[in-house]
Amino acid sequence: VQLVESGGGLVQAGGSLRLSCAASGRTVGSYAITWFRQAPGKEREFVATISESGFSTDYVPSARGRFTISRDNAKNTVYLQMNSLKPEDTAVYYCAARGTYGGSWSPKLYDYWGQGTQVTVSS
Repeated sequence: VQLVESGGGLVQAGGSLRLSCAASGRTVGSYAITWFRQAPGKEREFVATISESGFSTDYVPSARGRFTISRDNAKNTVYLQMNSLKPEDTAVYYCAARGTYGGSWSPKLYDYWGQGTQVTVSS
């Protein structure tokens, strides 16, 4: 499966962005999808994940209440709605696909990655 992220950009603190992860090559409904982010000089970290059906989700504590992950399997797309953005949310955001949901969210367990989209939040 090929993944392409879009929707990043520059936004002021308190603003919102919606990221999209479009899949091709195989239906996205076959995969659990996870959003990661990587800031300069830092390791890639888990942000949010959604199961194949969309029934189950999980978030990093700093994103709960501000970010919402969702999916539209008919459009082969997964979304990350980000509200109340903070400067510390600045990073390159990646979506990744995995055949199963649950367990560890280590980036090492994901086989398919997009190229990333830059999110910059100014103070």
